[in-house]
Amino acid sequence: MPRNWDGRDAILELKNADYNWRQMEWIGFYLEYKVRQLLKNSRFNVPGDTFGAVTFDTKGIINWDIKAKAIKCDSRSVILNDRIAMEQSVEQERYHGEIIGLLDVHYNDSNRTFQQWHSELKGGLSKYEQERIQRTSVSRYRKTDAQLVQILLVVFDKADLENLPIMKQGRNSNGMLRKEKFMLNLDNIDQYKYTTVEYF
Repeated sequence: MPRNWDGRDAILELKNADYNWRQMEWIGFYLEYKVRQLLKNSRFNVPGDTFGAVTFDTKGIINWDIKAKAIKCDSRSVILNDRIAMEQSVEQERYHGEIIGLLDVHYNDSNRTFQQWHSELKGGLSKYEQERIQRTSVSRYRKTDAQLVQILLVVFDKADLENLPIMKQGRNSNGMLRKEKFMLNLDNIDQYKYTTVEYF
């Protein structure tokens, strides 16, 4: 797994692989892509099992999700996956795993040159961006590069899920309630079963 990720190089690599290269939050999709590459020709299946509308990223003996987390931000919480799908995964296999990459990231300059480069690569502003501009809503600064600091491998059982906080997401644009997701506070990681891979 590479330690230093240049945003432009990573997005171009994703584009060449036709793998979610248009997405603003590229670090999560780049981590997914690199982990999937590492798991090729292994006993892991890619993707994992599907529960309802949720398909987990990979499966060995149990299902695993892959998540990226910027470590220098206000929140120490990692948004996991759909609550019901994770509960069903645990019910089926007894455990559910999370592969969480912790990254030190840098953001776009005030002229947003990285964001402009990515928009041009995509062929112009997306419909979402055009609607945001019409609302005069300010877009978030884009992550321009990242350094992989640590990978957490966390395993949850039924009792663990009962202790995880739940994120209520409000409604979609069509008015339908968004599904609840579990969250993991990194400050409470010691109460769960986990190991780490360090990249110092």
